[in-house]
Amino acid sequence: MSGNPYQPFPVKITKIVSESDVEFTMTVDASLDMVPGQFFQISLPKIGEAPISISNYGKNWLQFTIRAVGRLTGAIQNLRVGENLFIRGPYGHGFPVEKLANSDLIIVAGGSGVAPVRPLISQIVAGTLPVKSLKLITGFKSKESILFTEDIQAWEQKCDMTLTIDKPQEGWTGDTGLVTEHIRRLKLDLPDNYQVIVVGPPVMMKFATAEFRLLGIPVENIWVSFERLMSCGLGKCGHCKIDSTYICVDGPVMNLSHAATLID
Repeated sequence: MSGNPYQPFPVKITKIVSESDVEFTMTVDASLDMVPGQFFQISLPKIGEAPISISNYGKNWLQFTIRAVGRLTGAIQNLRVGENLFIRGPYGHGFPVEKLANSDLIIVAGGSGVAPVRPLISQIVAGTLPVKSLKLITGFKSKESILFTEDIQAWEQKCDMTLTIDKPQEGWTGDTGLVTEHIRRLKLDLPDNYQVIVVGPPVMMKFATAEFRLLGIPVENIWVSFERLMSCGLGKCGHCKIDSTYICVDGPVMNLSHAATLID
């Protein structure tokens, strides 16, 4: 980027897909270099700006999966195909693709935490990011809150996948229980050989990473992504600072060996 680093630029909306009652995925025209796990600051003039993770991307397009829970995200939900969204970025560190390539990989994602790992899974399924094996555990509160249903159907064909909802529900015949319960059931030979990614609410990441440590996964092989109020994206405003760490610059993806030392 050149000029004012805080200046958003317009991108045209090409597709909008409803994921749930409050979540939707918006595709925009954009030709940018990015890494799974990074985020953009998205905005509308005179309304506001918010950090949103990349939920997928290609050569000339970019997707955001957004939860309409406030003034800005509600206004974005009211936009239509052909209108402009304003973005700046990408920002932060994404997933360490060079370490994940050719590894035995386990990804655990809860709720909207599936969005940041979605481009990574898509690359693995497409064969552009080769891995030895992929175990995928995704958890949602209910069947109505499940995101990316078409993607999940494709993922189930390509990897060892567990899709679970928190509690039994009428009409649901799949797995139930928190993701931690399903982590506990994993049978892992040579735990040192696995790389692990955990993304979701802070309490979920805390207990999920603890389960992996009990399974013998080295702390340096575990990666998490922090969802936190990031305002400038450039490490200047201090909104996302924990101790001496700026999540927008040093994260949002971090190795657990560092993330576990952060006390908010």
